[in-house]
Amino acid sequence: MTSAAPAPTGIQDEDPDPAAAQRRVLRVLVAAQVLSGAGLAAGITIGGLLAQDMLGSTGLAGLPSALFTAGSALAAVTVGRISQTRGRRPGLAAGYLTGAVGSAGVIVAAVLDNPVLLFVALFVYGAGSATNLQARYAGADLATPDRRARAVSTVLVATTLGGVAGPNLAAPTGTFAETFGIPHLAGPFLLSGAAYALAALVLAVRLRPDPLLLARSLAADAVRREPVEEKAAAEPRGGVVLGALVMILTQLVMVAVMTMTPIHMHDHGHGTAASGLVIAVHIGAMYLPSPLTGWLVDLPHARLRSRGGTPIGRLTLAAASGVTLLAAGVVAAAAPADSVALLALALALLGLGWNFGLVSGTAIITDTVPLATRARTQGLVDVSIAIAGATGGMASGIVVAAASYPVLALTGGVLALAILPAVAVTATARR
Repeated sequence: MTSAAPAPTGIQDEDPDPAAAQRRVLRVLVAAQVLSGAGLAAGITIGGLLAQDMLGSTGLAGLPSALFTAGSALAAVTVGRISQTRGRRPGLAAGYLTGAVGSAGVIVAAVLDNPVLLFVALFVYGAGSATNLQARYAGADLATPDRRARAVSTVLVATTLGGVAGPNLAAPTGTFAETFGIPHLAGPFLLSGAAYALAALVLAVRLRPDPLLLARSLAADAVRREPVEEKAAAEPRGGVVLGALVMILTQLVMVAVMTMTPIHMHDHGHGTAASGLVIAVHIGAMYLPSPLTGWLVDLPHARLRSRGGTPIGRLTLAAASGVTLLAAGVVAAAAPADSVALLALALALLGLGWNFGLVSGTAIITDTVPLATRARTQGLVDVSIAIAGATGGMASGIVVAAASYPVLALTGGVLALAILPAVAVTATARR
């Protein structure tokens, strides 16, 4: 008796029905994203304040954001390569576990009052941020082209619950940490470490079938059945450039303004609870509109039949991201320092503009890149996004120290408008 050869994709004994598999994959990703959202948001809110407290300088307060976004760049490459060779499950689980290790390092650094260790730990902590973004690609692997943006949006919106809860738990987790002799500002990293570790466990145990491996297997079967029907990617290769540019600019502007907002508020007498509320509103706006955004992005040729019909789709939402970020910059610059409501509105617009750019850019990238190289290319794109975020985080503290927070906000808004000519060129080329 001869034994059967193992399936090369590693998906034997798993659900062969793509629709059923996609539903299961999305359920597991949603559970993991709820957890990881709490881990991500807690660190974002407090990282800059912790560095400012240790260093006694606002000029370097943007360094933590720069470091964990730089760390996310390295993690994006690593997670992308692991996913390319072994599947999404081991790639995402390893990324979240690394984020948990970074969180533990931040706590140790705070206890020892060691800024160098803090910066190293924040770099490692950035793996959680990179993995949180990489998970959106896993949601799109098995989705049909006309539902890709909605699948991405489902994964993104799941981050909302944890993302909104995380900043608002900053004060209570700080109080809890003090009972163990841990500095108050390091408390949220207890939450982020536990949340990232649980997200890694959920993915390692439950993300079956692996969406990328199953998508490759289905594509190979389709080619074997109809070899003459194998087609190139639906979008021109230039779509990689456009999708990457949209996400890079929106990430740079979002990180720069978001990083300095809690510090701007702290310097004008607001407490941790107020800054936590503003960041919670911001993160809610980053993820909560995702279902509507995904629906709009998935209608590339449709029109809203109102007054002449506004075109809706990938390019329109990409352009809308630039305009929305400009509005965020104007409101943030004009808001009185004592107005929590206006700062919350500015950060809500900032999050919404980022959401438009991320969902539309992700859909454009996924349309463009073939399955054979998808995870690797997506990882490289996310490296660029992370570098942009690191640049924004580092530059934000320098700009505020040299000029002011309103100057930073306006500069970011104007920079986001660079998306518009790129979208216009692409739209013209497709006519």
